[in-house]
Amino acid sequence: MDFLTDILGEPYEAIDLPLTADNEGDVVATLVRRRAGAPGGAAGGSRRAVLYVHGYVDYFFQTHLADFYTERGYDFYALDLRKYGRSLRPHHSPNYVHDLDIYDEELDEAVRIIREVDGHDTLLLNGHSTGGLISALYADRRAGRGIIDALFLNSPFLSLPAPALIRTLAAPAVDLLGRFAATRRLPAPLNPHYVHSLHRGFRGSWEFDLTLKPAEGFPLYAGWLAAIQRGQRRVRRGLGIDCPVLVMASTDSSATTKWDDALLRTDGVLRAEDIARLAPRLGPRVTTVRVRDGVHDLVLSTPEVRERVFTELDLWLSAYQPAVERDL
Repeated sequence: MDFLTDILGEPYEAIDLPLTADNEGDVVATLVRRRAGAPGGAAGGSRRAVLYVHGYVDYFFQTHLADFYTERGYDFYALDLRKYGRSLRPHHSPNYVHDLDIYDEELDEAVRIIREVDGHDTLLLNGHSTGGLISALYADRRAGRGIIDALFLNSPFLSLPAPALIRTLAAPAVDLLGRFAATRRLPAPLNPHYVHSLHRGFRGSWEFDLTLKPAEGFPLYAGWLAAIQRGQRRVRRGLGIDCPVLVMASTDSSATTKWDDALLRTDGVLRAEDIARLAPRLGPRVTTVRVRDGVHDLVLSTPEVRERVFTELDLWLSAYQPAVERDL
């Protein structure tokens, strides 16, 4: 199994994971790897690993997150899901699936490589936003198998960013469209000002590929939104994730369709209160941390906020990692 140099350059490597073809043709996911012993990381090998799963209209580019983990002796892996980022092909409908369970194929293969091929005995799963919802549902479906030792969710997409009454009234129509017109495009594009608040070419300080994470987003398909709703209903009913879970969310959200400086210090995508309210339904060992002045992707917040995020994550890892190791 040959990893090649990733688009981020050394010490990042990547490998395509061939997946079952769908009605659009060939499908792949991309697994990115950075060893803890690589430059900038801890010396020597590692038996611990983390697998990062990105959000919607997103891909892995947050190298400072990999720095955090490798400095603590974790080999770092990131999965660009099918039809996202590195895995997006010209014949694909960007970011589209009609069922979140479909992602089990690439998640299972990534876990197999991390555990069986690369020989890790401890695995932390780290999901952001839509990747947080996907990771939570996956950890629930794989409960009892001992393959996920801990789960960190950064602003997970546990609820649609709309009042409960509107969600309730709209859900049947979305479900119906998802069944009979799954590829219908819905008039709900991503607010471009969120990406503007992040990218250095606009009002932010981060560099990433705007063709893989465009400010205007990608088309929103009815089948995808219906799949998200079904996943979120499962969360509301309660999951049975059997490993320790850390959920982080901002203390505040901002619902704006035009530029507002609040986007630099609040969650401008999801309702942080909904995340905190639903977090306890994930499993019996859930820790919830609210981060003042945090943006939607908390690790892309200002330096002082990122320091608080990483401090809280470090404390949680220190508390649970010894217990995880004893359970093996």
